[in-house]
Amino acid sequence: MIKGVTVLRATKSAAEFEQLAGFFMALGFEPGRGWSESDSKGAPFLAPLGNLEIVHGALPSTAAVLIEVKQLDAVRQSVLQWAAGAGLNAAAIALTEIEETHWKSRIFHVEPLAGERYSFWEWSDPLRGKPLAVEGDLSAAGMRFAIVVARWNAVITDRLLEGALDALLRSGASRRHVQIVRVPGAWEVPAAARMLAEQPAGAEKAVDAVIALGCLLRGETAHYEAIYNEVARGIGQSQQETGVPHAFGVLTCETLEQALHRAGIKAGNKGFEAAVAAIEMVSLRRKLSEGA
Repeated sequence: MIKGVTVLRATKSAAEFEQLAGFFMALGFEPGRGWSESDSKGAPFLAPLGNLEIVHGALPSTAAVLIEVKQLDAVRQSVLQWAAGAGLNAAAIALTEIEETHWKSRIFHVEPLAGERYSFWEWSDPLRGKPLAVEGDLSAAGMRFAIVVARWNAVITDRLLEGALDALLRSGASRRHVQIVRVPGAWEVPAAARMLAEQPAGAEKAVDAVIALGCLLRGETAHYEAIYNEVARGIGQSQQETGVPHAFGVLTCETLEQALHRAGIKAGNKGFEAAVAAIEMVSLRRKLSEGA
């Protein structure tokens, strides 16, 4: 059945071809699989959605090709930057200002080549056509957390703990509402997480979420896989059976260097990221329980 819609645009010269292809590349279009033959070449550009629209009555004042975007102002700025790089100005490419339309959108027009007119637009209402989503907020005020952290590979897990605390306190959590529980290694993390999650609601040590931190490094035996599988299963099972959100911050790396990178040196701090996920999930759970 129908698979896609393709709009063909022919250029008069190789220079025009390169100019138009460069225009779309500069705006972030995903390049498709092109071709180059002795008598022609092509450069497809892909978009997530294609529409073939038929209109009865007066057509809106647009080009034949309309391109829906997000952040229209930023797209127009990108057009200006592309033009400057190509030695052109706004008048040379017939670039218009952004204007409101009668169909509740914002739009501008441009001719990257003379006679090749394109219209870029976005809905004035950013939620138009999109389902309203319930999402958690990133405010930890009034929330209670438990952090279970393994002592094994402490050079890594201590960094993860610092990152998790940074995220919680920076987001408004009170230090007295954050329990830190240390266990020997990653194997013991699920058991401790389960104990903390099973505290009855309203109890002095009841928590809204558990953050699990640990580090497993691959050795020369199958020990690594066996431990990791059980740790992941145990944390997931604890979350599902208690209903308390568990954030997974147990690193599984090939080398110590990789673990250090993921603990804050190069690739972000996974302890920080796990704590942020915990905050969002607590907020989401509260919203859903309130019928938001």
